[in-house]
Formats: sequence, structure tokens, C-alpha cells
Amino acid sequence: MRSLPLLLVVLATSCGHSGRPNGPRTKMTAKDIVQQSTDAIVRIEAGDAKSGEKIGTGFILDKGGLIATNLHVVAGSANITIKLHDGTPYQVLEIAGVDPGRDLALLRIKPKKDLQTLRLGDSEQMSAGDPIVAIGNPLGVFDYSVSAGLISQVRPVCDAKEDRCPPGGLKLLQISAPISQGSSGGPLFNQFGEVVGVTTLIVAQGQSINFAVPGNYLKPIVAQPIVITMAKFAEETRDPGEEAHSTGPAPQRMVPDHPVELLAGCSDKQVGDVINAISDAIDIGAPLYNRGDIEACFRIYEGTSSKLERDPPCAGVGKAFGDGLLRASTLATYKDKAWALRDTFDGLVKVAQKRGVKPGAKP
Repeated sequence: MRSLPLLLVVLATSCGHSGRPNGPRTKMTAKDIVQQSTDAIVRIEAGDAKSGEKIGTGFILDKGGLIATNLHVVAGSANITIKLHDGTPYQVLEIAGVDPGRDLALLRIKPKKDLQTLRLGDSEQMSAGDPIVAIGNPLGVFDYSVSAGLISQVRPVCDAKEDRCPPGGLKLLQISAPISQGSSGGPLFNQFGEVVGVTTLIVAQGQSINFAVPGNYLKPIVAQPIVITMAKFAEETRDPGEEAHSTGPAPQRMVPDHPVELLAGCSDKQVGDVINAISDAIDIGAPLYNRGDIEACFRIYEGTSSKLERDPPCAGVGKAFGDGLLRASTLATYKDKAWALRDTFDGLVKVAQKRGVKPGAKP
């Protein structure tokens, strides 16, 4: 599931205010959260028959029609429809904010009446073991599906010192609540019914390994709203992979510089086998990329990375691939995702060379 939102700036006004009186925070059951929140969760349909339709989820932050979702749900689309819980459709009139580095977008509609909204909680207070509830539209068919689970871990992806990392760094909330394609952009609730995350992606190779963007990343975008026309938004966020042979130059590279200690526990043969696997992936994926099939290239790189992250010869190799997959998951286009994993590959090749290991013999 993966490839950003305007609210707390107006603090006590309509933004993020649910209409309910302020009072002590009370722990809620999953059923309570569903009953309280469903009317503020929307279905998002982006694109058209020609470009391909994408289905996702969003949630209302402002009674006047401000909606948060993942950028990858709507990227490249000038035609975006919001459907409320009661089925009422609205056309998105403008984009109110984006954070490409964190896969977040704010959409604006003009409703005929005040809408129910959700409250943002403090995602910094979330830690491993905390209960959470997710609501979304998995596969675009099972609307308003509810799942519950725990924060499995808070995962750092990159920090502010890295050139391509968003200002302030990036973390993701790893969650055990099952989610599926179509759930992207949906709210992740804490036990008080507050939104603490935006469900973003799944790791298909694992079981209940899913991720959400922390809700606190919405607050700066809400505090500094911008207006982007639909045409400009579609042009600026279109995936280069949609245009055959339009690969263009590589994005700015961010190849990790690992210490040799990363390979502790791996034999030279095992390191050589890893480099062989990387070489095989590049041999297949690079020609696909060069002829314009960027998504296919990414999928090849993703498959190799996922296999070695799941079953590494030593812990450092697994972590390196895990970090690369996490970084790729936060990027909006297949081009950027493919290069993020290529950076991961090249970082491992470099550390193998530091150790003096050459690729193993191929069968």
C-alpha cells in the first residue's frame, strides 16, 4: 500500500474540532470508536477509465471540507471524487497541502452542510504495545472495514541530517492491525478515539506487518495551508513511469555508507551470495527501467530486497534491506522507489568491497 494535510492552526475553531465538548479523555472500545467516527471517514476515487482509477480512504479534519489522505492515493489525478459515508459524492476542488516526503495530502471539497470531523491526537505519545484501531476501504470493495491491533514498533526511516529526508526526519508506526490496498489514507486511532496515524502501506511478504504515517506530521501542513489547482497538482505529481521511455535523470542519490561491522556474523561466501542476488536484480530491473517500465523495475528490486530482509544471512544485512524498503515505501513515484532500493543495493556492494569480498561464484 503503500507513495499529505491543514488543521491545528485554527486550534479552537472548526479545524479538527469534532463539535463534542472538551473533557477528560476516556478510553473507548473499538465499537465506540467506530460509532463515533464513521461519518467522518470517506472513500476516495481518483483518476478515470483512461488513466486508471485508484481507490483509497480519507478522513475529515474540518467541518468545511478539509480531508486528509495519502499522497499516493491521489497523485497524478486532476479528477478526484470524495464519497461520504451516506454516499453523497463531492468533487475535490483544490489541493490544500502536500508533504511528498511523508506521503500526505490535504484535499478540499465544498459540502452543502457542516461535516463531522475527527480529532488529531499526539502520535509522539504512541509506543510499542499501545492498542490501535484502523478503518478503511480495503480493495475498494469492503467499505468501512474495521481492524484492531497494536503498535508493533515505532520505526525510524531517516533523520534530518540526510539530504533526502524531510525536515525533522521521518518515522513510521509499524502496526499489527490488518489493512489492505484501498485502506491507504485511512485514520489510525488510539484508545481515546483520536487520530494518531494515516495508514499507508503493507509488507505483503509478511503477516500483519503494516505501517502508518504518524499523525503529528499533519499538523505543520495544517498550520501553513497552500492552494494548488487540480491541473497543476496532477502535472506535478504524475508518476514518470506512466509515460513510456520517460525515465529522465536519476533522482539525487543517497547511497548508505555502512561500516564494515554491518556484515558481522556473515561469512565471506554469504556476503558474496548477497552481492550476486543484487547483481541479478539489477541485470533484470535496469533494462526494464531504461525502456520505461519503471514499476516493473521497482518490483524486481522490491522482491529481492524483501527476500533478503526476511531471510538475511546476518542481522546487519536484514536491517539494511529493511531500511531501504521503509524508505522506498515513503516515496510517491515508482521512479523514486526504484532508485531508493538501488541506493540500498549500492550501499551493500560498497561495504562488501570494504571488507574485500567479491561476488560468489554463480551456478
